[in-house]
Amino acid sequence: MKFEGKAWKFGDDVNTDEIIPARRLTTIDPDEMATYCMEDIDPDFMKKIAPGDIIVAEKNFGCGSSREHAPIAIKAAKISCVIAKSFARIFYRNSINIGLPILESEEAASKIDEGDLVSVDLVSGEIKNLTKNETYKAQPFPEFMQQIVAAGGLMKYVMARRS
Repeated sequence: MKFEGKAWKFGDDVNTDEIIPARRLTTIDPDEMATYCMEDIDPDFMKKIAPGDIIVAEKNFGCGSSREHAPIAIKAAKISCVIAKSFARIFYRNSINIGLPILESEEAASKIDEGDLVSVDLVSGEIKNLTKNETYKAQPFPEFMQQIVAAGGLMKYVMARRS
């Protein structure tokens, strides 16, 4: 599982209400939720991104509530993955549960700048900054977590295994 996209950079402690504001949670439609993704941090975020782009953040990305809406909004916005120095634990778990690839890498989060072209290999944990010709390392997911993400989330993974 490999991804390539433009980096969009965010700071420390981006909380779930900044990822998708609570006032926007009047829908369960992922495509509608995507239209509000990151709007309180950058109102033009959804106008600027392209499918496959990558969010890069500092520490404690996804802190705040335990709602799955935040990773759902990111995934529905067609962001291919999120790289951060660290994630709030419940966000980390919710991301895997819905099939949103996320990687922790202090070096990548520090050195990647907004606009850099980045490639990610989830199997090896290798992150390449194609703009700066640098390579960083993240801990790759264990094989079973790779299978969950590849299936599109935990429920789809379980359903496929039941067949």
